[in-house]
Amino acid sequence: MRYTFRAGLAAVAMLAAAAPRPGHAQEPVDLLLVLAADVSRSMDNGKFQMQRQGYVDALTDPRVLEAVRSGVNRRIAATFIEWAGVAAQKVVVDWSIISDETTARQFVDELAEAPRSFTGRTSISAALDFSAAQLERAPYEAQRRTIDVSGDGVNNSGRMITQARDDAVNKGATINGLVIASQSTDPGNPERVDPRQELTTYYRDNVIGGPGAFVMVAESYHSFGHALINKLVAEIAQVSGRRHAALGRRR
Repeated sequence: MRYTFRAGLAAVAMLAAAAPRPGHAQEPVDLLLVLAADVSRSMDNGKFQMQRQGYVDALTDPRVLEAVRSGVNRRIAATFIEWAGVAAQKVVVDWSIISDETTARQFVDELAEAPRSFTGRTSISAALDFSAAQLERAPYEAQRRTIDVSGDGVNNSGRMITQARDDAVNKGATINGLVIASQSTDPGNPERVDPRQELTTYYRDNVIGGPGAFVMVAESYHSFGHALINKLVAEIAQVSGRRHAALGRRR
């Protein structure tokens, strides 16, 4: 009898632990946004600082905050990750609510203080797999899920990028791209393919995917910040990417 009673209590405890619990898991937001930043070896210190400061500035920009407030729930949830090679992905800022200037500032203050996570090869495919996993573990609920990838090179490590893209899209994610490209080293040669367009085409054909997905390009500090703000507004407010960039779009 004593064993049966104890076994019954254990079973009840296991059921209680497995039962869903109220709280953040059910808190609604308008968008789950993974900000996935390339920190591979091709991202020199200048590009890294441009990218990091660009996100810090953009997430507190009044236009971005206005887009956040335009949603039904008037808030989004975001996480910031850095990535390089196959086994090099890190959550720099974990899932956080952004609803106003105060919460946005808390997010970017944590981001600004974090050291660079990696250098190494470029595995966009592993970055997408890691980003999709973050969406699955998000403690908030949203109908829209977006992975925002910024980078300066093609996938040269890990599994096929198109497989990772398709898997993430099949799980309900939209993947947008922000290309950090250098200008042509030989602008006087008409036969040389402009690396900006080459990388943008690569992102359009292989990286982005899902409803309304788009890619933008930045080649300087000023243009990166401008492109990032437009990109975030388009993602958050669900504005057509074509309005902001004619550089490419994939549905």
